[in-house]
Amino acid sequence: MSPPLPKVLSVTRVDLHLHLLPGVDDGAPDEATAVAHAARMVADGVREATVTPHVGSPQFDVEPDEIHERCAALQRTLDQEGLDLQLHPGGEVHPAGAGDLTAAELDVIAHGPAGARWVLAEVPFAGIDDVFLDGVSTIAGRGFGVVIAHPERAVGLLDDGLARLGPALEAGAVLQVNACSLMGRQGPEALEAARHLIRARLAYLIASDGHPGHRDHTLADGEPAAASVGASRAQIVQLTRANPRFLLHHGLPRIDAPLPTRLGLGRVALGQARDAARRLDAAA
Repeated sequence: MSPPLPKVLSVTRVDLHLHLLPGVDDGAPDEATAVAHAARMVADGVREATVTPHVGSPQFDVEPDEIHERCAALQRTLDQEGLDLQLHPGGEVHPAGAGDLTAAELDVIAHGPAGARWVLAEVPFAGIDDVFLDGVSTIAGRGFGVVIAHPERAVGLLDDGLARLGPALEAGAVLQVNACSLMGRQGPEALEAARHLIRARLAYLIASDGHPGHRDHTLADGEPAAASVGASRAQIVQLTRANPRFLLHHGLPRIDAPLPTRLGLGRVALGQARDAARRLDAAA
């Protein structure tokens, strides 16, 4: 097991998948629950997070245009409570609804600078299917990169799901693993798949996918779980700090070059991220 992370790095976590907005979906039911969860996040060293209510889901009527103001209102409350947590408005795009969202609606919940904006896309739990792949293609076709949320929760990921995701990954999409999956809270198949993604270095980031009120873990809870499957301290820094912060502030550039060039750029970027993590580790 990797040694504990040094305190100098313990306050820099960034959570890019979180259902913190009160009363909009199956996340925090009210403001008090959201504030209590935010306090736990701060205590666990999370300083920035995206709020990602379900968008395009047949179960929840969430209007993208309302997310910014709801996020700003919750931010004001957190500031009044003295909680050092910076929120960013976002959304988790449901596979069935991706095709119905316009470029303007996607831009409302996207992150990153112009030319490198990306959105979070939810995999279907029943398995990677054509509907999801078409949704990813639609998002990409409208000019956005894609962060694929909790692929380990898709049934059959290790059978044929990863192969089906291959073209999207070659085109620049990245994978986000849930802390709760690594903790074994989403069942044995999700646990096995999450462990594989970490060990094979296919995961680009870990996020909590916290649902305050009934899934109250934070991003920090995923770090011991990642370490238990062999993730090094430097890899954990990448997954919970460096990579999510890079995505949030620098985005996910579109990759339009021929395939060999795309793969070469990917290797360079990965090498740079690893070097940055090693420098952080050495500085500690």
